[in-house]
Amino acid sequence: MRRIGIAASKMSKGSLWNYNLCVILIATFFSILVFLICGFSILLIIFLVSLIFHFLKPADFHAGWAHIFKVCMIILALVMGLFNVIAILINTKFTKNKI
Repeated sequence: MRRIGIAASKMSKGSLWNYNLCVILIATFFSILVFLICGFSILLIIFLVSLIFHFLKPADFHAGWAHIFKVCMIILALVMGLFNVIAILINTKFTKNKI
């Protein structure tokens, strides 16, 4: 999470407004990227597990997979949202450091 601040300070070139904007954008885009990658892997795993269970038990077992996927994505969204908020809170600055 500290690397977000380092990258934002290099991009902002001393402007506090641009620094905070860069922190918010970097954290948000990283969270979206991780959400998409993890969401796709969850979808792929649920699809493969449903195929395996379909061959083992060919009854109407596919109705629950959409609900399981929805629960997994809600939990993933909460975790990524929490990560995003913590990263933004850690890296935002309200006054310029005079070092």
